[in-house]
Amino acid sequence: MPVKSDQWIIEMSKNHEMINPFEETQIRNGISYGVSSYGYDISLADEFKMFEPNGASELDPKADNSALFKDIKADSILISPQSFVLARTREYFKIPRNIITICLGKSTYARCGVVVNVTPFEPEWEGFATISLSNTSGLPVRVYANEGIAQLLFLEADRECLRSYSDKKGKYQDQKEITLSKNEG
Repeated sequence: MPVKSDQWIIEMSKNHEMINPFEETQIRNGISYGVSSYGYDISLADEFKMFEPNGASELDPKADNSALFKDIKADSILISPQSFVLARTREYFKIPRNIITICLGKSTYARCGVVVNVTPFEPEWEGFATISLSNTSGLPVRVYANEGIAQLLFLEADRECLRSYSDKKGKYQDQKEITLSKNEG
């Protein structure tokens, strides 16, 4: 599976509404986003969930952790040292059945100690992506909405998968907001 080029990304987005809003060129106002040579630099919306442990002893991916997060709408957010926030992309994605993505953090943030974690966008996954931004540094780090945060690489299979994310009725399908971990229940 070769990584797809900028031309392929432009054609797929125009013909299949794979990314919306879509920037056909790289926007360099602040931290860049939009089409790059072999990927697409995604950007952050102005919605965040700030982790506030409030004396909790653990985070459990099978439990309701919503009381440990504070909703914030802002142009930027300060991530405390050794902590994290959840955010979402500005872009809404519709991944074709024969495509999977890999997401990597942008070097600008990596150089400040911010680790971006986004799982692959599986075939036929659709929605706004929830992103975890971890500050590994000993100082607070500012992150900006409406600017680039990570790059998606698109891999095209030579045949369609037998069972897509949509077929499996994936629990994070059609996300409209920042989504905390969900129990398989």
